[in-house]
Amino acid sequence: MNTNSNVYTIVYTTIIVVIAAAILAIAAMALKPKQDANIKAETISQMLTAAGFSSKEDLAKLGNDQVLKMYSDNVKTAFLIDAKGDKIGELETEAGNIELQDNLKQENKNIAAGDPQLPVYVFKKDGAEINVIPIYGAGLWGPIWGYIAFNADCTEIVGAYFDHESETPGLGAKIKDEAWFREQFKGETVNFSKPDDSFDIIKGGAPKDDKSAVDAITGATMTCNGLDAALDTWFKAYMPFLEKKAGAAGVDEGDCCGGDSCCGECDDKDGAKDCDHEHNHNHKHQEG
Repeated sequence: MNTNSNVYTIVYTTIIVVIAAAILAIAAMALKPKQDANIKAETISQMLTAAGFSSKEDLAKLGNDQVLKMYSDNVKTAFLIDAKGDKIGELETEAGNIELQDNLKQENKNIAAGDPQLPVYVFKKDGAEINVIPIYGAGLWGPIWGYIAFNADCTEIVGAYFDHESETPGLGAKIKDEAWFREQFKGETVNFSKPDDSFDIIKGGAPKDDKSAVDAITGATMTCNGLDAALDTWFKAYMPFLEKKAGAAGVDEGDCCGGDSCCGECDDKDGAKDCDHEHNHNHKHQEG
């Protein structure tokens, strides 16, 4: 064959491209389990940070297996809810088979379509229950997301963690980098009376008497606006569940069944029975 001909050049180039593509495909398949494990450990570390089990920096020093074990050891239950706040499925929590609902971009679309399957992760910490939910939205340059931790009856935020794909370092990236920003969320509440605008991030500073607002980051207006919108969107989607939890404050978990239509006050292993679809659990709700 004439090595100087066009045919030789085309054939040779095609063979090289095919071989290179095959090598890359094999490498991608070989690395995928490790990549998936890294993503799962990263997601869980963000939840654990929001719930106050450790700092993100300390969790980053642990191996994936240790992060997964910390999650499995401290999570009480994890489940999915629908747009009505009713439980529709369980998520596995054993360290070797942890299930997450972590495609937040798709879930954001499902929320807009009115057909979400929203995850709730319930932890036990220092004898108290902590409920963790995700949020997702658009920042200035790309996606932003995070996890919000609530107390047992979801009437108070006890922690938060945020991350981003490509916000500006020193400005929008501070939603992740600045601890003071996240600390503001502790002790705040979701305003149930304003489902479309239940939480605010306010440029120039939040009023001290507003328990559903925090200060925005100076110079990061667009990122903070995006995070504000994400919080409102996801809090509204979770509102039926949050309201049920708040309305059931002080209820004995033994009266709740943990069935498919249950709000998640307890899980099946608690041995409770007879929860009906309308969430009339024979609970003695607090009055006044």
